[in-house]
Amino acid sequence: MAFQCQRDSYMKELVTSVVSCCPAGLKQEVNGKKETLKGFNVKLRDTILFPEGGGQPDDHGLIGEVPVLRVTRQGADALHFVASPVEVGQEVLVKVDWERRFDHMQQHSGQHLITALADVMFGYKTTSWDLGRQRSTIELDTNSIQPAQLQELEDAVNEKIRAHISVNVQLLSIDDPAVEKVRSRGLPDDHAGPIRIIDIEGVDANMCCGTHVSNLSHLQVIKLLGIEKGKKNKTNLIFLAGNRVLKYAEKSYSTERSLVSLLKTGPDEHVEAVDKLQKSVKLLQKTNLSLLRDVAILTAQNFKNDPHRGNFFSFHKKEGDNEFMNIIANEINTEETLVFLTVGEEKGAGLFLLAGPGGPVSDLGPRILELLQGKGAGKNGRFQGKANNLARRGEVEDLLRQHCKHHGSEEE
Repeated sequence: MAFQCQRDSYMKELVTSVVSCCPAGLKQEVNGKKETLKGFNVKLRDTILFPEGGGQPDDHGLIGEVPVLRVTRQGADALHFVASPVEVGQEVLVKVDWERRFDHMQQHSGQHLITALADVMFGYKTTSWDLGRQRSTIELDTNSIQPAQLQELEDAVNEKIRAHISVNVQLLSIDDPAVEKVRSRGLPDDHAGPIRIIDIEGVDANMCCGTHVSNLSHLQVIKLLGIEKGKKNKTNLIFLAGNRVLKYAEKSYSTERSLVSLLKTGPDEHVEAVDKLQKSVKLLQKTNLSLLRDVAILTAQNFKNDPHRGNFFSFHKKEGDNEFMNIIANEINTEETLVFLTVGEEKGAGLFLLAGPGGPVSDLGPRILELLQGKGAGKNGRFQGKANNLARRGEVEDLLRQHCKHHGSEEE
């Protein structure tokens, strides 16, 4: 049988009874780590909470006062995952998160409409689709879509929305001859009950289990954002429907206002203003790199010209980079001098370079990595890498000075 959410997608509350409540686990990802949340799977006599299927995510909502975190389908049943148990046999009020539900209805019905017209107008078949949190994607069986085709398709789908066309739900038995005439990508292996058909009058009839609007006018508007290269010989069409278009416009306008304030130009001049800024930044970066190279050479020369210099040199500069450190090391005779250089935040992350006689560098490099909590490698008298804790730079200097002192070297 069909669930109440499939018979009436606009129903927001339902009084029903609890059939069963069994311990269960919900696999989820928290901060990049997979965890299993312990809870219960609840079966209801009927439900207005849609179980994930047909490319549509599940509904969220409440059973009484208990939040429903996940809804999945198991044969003819819907399993509602909750964190705390619900009493078997009791009557409960089930409520749906309507904002989430209506968003899914708009995107799913929008997908049916776009899919149907892309096929009729250009012969592009839909091979899959994804209802994402921010935007939805339809995978079309074509290498490419021309900009003119994209505009023509967008105009056509919005014309159908303005035409106020009804969207009807039909329930057919699996042996009904009408089933053979509708568009479908096949039934799931564990399908049970009648075949559900979503019929956009005069436009499309498609086998589908999802929740849909009852009239295309409820989609409000569809915006085709563009295309991306998909899998082999496929193209992904990106779209927004209904309230997502309004949210997108609001966010775009807010961004536009911020750019007006930052760039001190009107919206039509934003691209030109950013282009000028990028060119200025590139010029400044080039000038800065040139100055850094000069500072590196002067730093090395000052050490070399110091009559009291020893055989150990240490230097830190926040604004430097790998090239800066290598220039200094190249200018100093590291066959005779042990050089330790760092760039980055003084008590945070950065880069380091140890240069000097091959033997000592190979021995000391791993110990420096340990002190700086870094990663790196060395060869030919140089050991360099990333440091996560430059706050321990002083400990490295003490280690190197002790090494130089032990081997009879002077220090600076």
